[in-house]
Amino acid sequence: MQVTETLNEGLKRSYEITVTAAELDEKVNEKLAEAQPEIEMKGFRKGKVPMALLKKQFGERLLGEAVQESVDNAMSEHFEQTGDRPAMQPEVKMKGEDWKAGDDVQVELTYEALPEVPEVDLSSISLERMVVKADEAAVDEALQSLAENAQDFEDREEGAEAQDGDQVVIDFVGKLDGEPFEGGAAEDYPLTLGSESFIPGFEEQLKGVRAGDEKEVKVTFPEDYGAEHLAGKETTFDVTVKAVKAPKPAEVDDELAKKYGAEDLEALKNQIRERLEAEYNGAARQVAKRRLLDKLDELVEFPLPPTLVDAEAKQIAHQLWHEDNPDVKGHDHPEIEPTEEHVKLAERRVKLGLLLAEIGSRAEVKVSDSEMTQAVMQQARQYPGQERQFFEFVQQNPQMQQQLRAPIFEDKVVDYIFELADVSETEVGKDELQAAVEALEDE
Repeated sequence: MQVTETLNEGLKRSYEITVTAAELDEKVNEKLAEAQPEIEMKGFRKGKVPMALLKKQFGERLLGEAVQESVDNAMSEHFEQTGDRPAMQPEVKMKGEDWKAGDDVQVELTYEALPEVPEVDLSSISLERMVVKADEAAVDEALQSLAENAQDFEDREEGAEAQDGDQVVIDFVGKLDGEPFEGGAAEDYPLTLGSESFIPGFEEQLKGVRAGDEKEVKVTFPEDYGAEHLAGKETTFDVTVKAVKAPKPAEVDDELAKKYGAEDLEALKNQIRERLEAEYNGAARQVAKRRLLDKLDELVEFPLPPTLVDAEAKQIAHQLWHEDNPDVKGHDHPEIEPTEEHVKLAERRVKLGLLLAEIGSRAEVKVSDSEMTQAVMQQARQYPGQERQFFEFVQQNPQMQQQLRAPIFEDKVVDYIFELADVSETEVGKDELQAAVEALEDE
């Protein structure tokens, strides 16, 4: 077997692999000799079929296997000897369209090698990390929101008209073509106007009603409604209004705290304070991470594999196009050409991705099985009722596993860098933190 370099330009590599006919013939003979003791054929005892007959019967198929194995072995040996790591799947082409058994096999191997990533002195990186404490105003605002969510309703004065946000207590009977339909009736049903919990158009027609009113409500069920006999159909509801109630926020006291599982109001405040500061810390970490990535981007330079940059630029362009065209769900659209801005962003992402991967590899950063399980469970929650199918899909799909593993690995590498870098903490207000987060989103 012979490997000859034909291209070495930047990160581009090309080699010609030659496997001689004699080598292939020897490999075929080895496979036949290995299988011979177990082969039975009419007219011969088990294990006694002549090699010439076996070769005539199975030689062509085994020759194909021998070619594939020889090329695979040659590639493995090549990457082991050179230390090259392909940026993407290598391209392998067999040369000579008129090849036949008995000829040497010539294969062209082409790929882009991953670059040598320079080592970075992580301790030389200086960063500022924002720290925000939950002040009493933020806690009180959160408490007020909880009180509104735990609101009760109290009867309005006699003759008052129902407004948006009010609760109307109603009896109703739904009719299709003048006949009541199954599941279309209820008594003493509390409906909050503006909640959009009923069929579109239903709640709007009850604004302005008074207790004691009887009203006919006409609505058309959506075309995609779950019950086929009602989908897209115009129906009427005979509605009797039994009460009109105004919202009344709950009092901010120990009773409110108990509704949310806290022992008393002070305990609820402490829970809110901890939750807010956890949210602030998460936001501050995102800001610090972006600043870290900016510094890493400035610190190092190395050649980037063009195929990786091109693939990333196309992915960015495709994703942003779909964000601008949310009504297009599939991929039946014209090809989207990346802009110069897309390419620039792709170069940054590829460079930082390779750099973080190298830092993580040198530091032996690993994603544990428990971390992967947690990530899969979190993702599975987006598919209620289909969690098991999602787990099975992930188990059988290495690409999906990598998609889930990649952000965990990246965050662990970032945390590793934070530990080594010179990180100072600066206490700021939540408005300053919010402005920094919004600046990230605008970039």
